[in-house]
Amino acid sequence: MTSKKPTGEPPSHPFRIQVLNRQRRYAIFPRVVESLCFRVLQILRESACSFSVTFVGPRRIRLLNRRYRGKDYPADVLTFRYAGESLEGQPFLGEIVISPEVASRNARQWNATLQREVRRLLIHGVLHLLGYDHETDKGEMRRLENRLMRSRARIRSGPVGRARYAG
Repeated sequence: MTSKKPTGEPPSHPFRIQVLNRQRRYAIFPRVVESLCFRVLQILRESACSFSVTFVGPRRIRLLNRRYRGKDYPADVLTFRYAGESLEGQPFLGEIVISPEVASRNARQWNATLQREVRRLLIHGVLHLLGYDHETDKGEMRRLENRLMRSRARIRSGPVGRARYAG
């Protein structure tokens, strides 16, 4: 009988997802972020691709939102789609930038958990990278986002942890 112990190696998938943490307030669990993104891509039957997910604080995401969208407030998620780029032979779709602190505020406002809100933002970002646009598609992206939230894309553990320090 062979052992099914985890080896510490990342799962072998045709997807490359780089997870970066550029904020200190919340713990980020990269393997959980990767797993959720892998599941979404598999459910949508996407082929090999790569992208990055970066977690930042509210000041950084506000700066990005102002610079690239002309909106002077901290967004919860921003997506930067790169058409035609490749990384090691795979299409590089772009970057998802999430602020867990802003997501936490929104979660409290909507009576949701931080875990659920960050899962929703990851799904939302992946859909934008794949070309969906909720501002022009008459609800198609929102319906798909809701379906994915209810589907097998749900994972038991959350992608972020509690605040590391109060402040």
